[in-house]
Amino acid sequence: MTNDREPETAEAPRKHAAREERLAATEAMRSAVEQLSELLGRQPESVSSLKPTEEGWEARVEVVEVERIPETTSVMASYDVVLDQAGRLLAYERGRRYTRAQTDRDDRDR
Repeated sequence: MTNDREPETAEAPRKHAAREERLAATEAMRSAVEQLSELLGRQPESVSSLKPTEEGWEARVEVVEVERIPETTSVMASYDVVLDQAGRLLAYERGRRYTRAQTDRDDRDR
């Protein structure tokens, strides 16, 4: 008996994995916070940006790196987090560090 179907190979599961459904934005935010917290051993303060990409999601997560008194002098850091479509963390990188009281200055408005 002949079979017109192509034989199954190791490639089949990878093709299926590539078609995973993209997480909703709220789920992606939650996933970024939970996984980064586990890696850093600190609870992130907030997610300051989240955007979809072809591969999944990119988020910027704000974390207290050094707690000080008063709180306005605590050292914060922004982490760039890359997630796949299913919300698994693929990469993260610490970006800028700043004090909690510091605000961004936009010289274009001058």
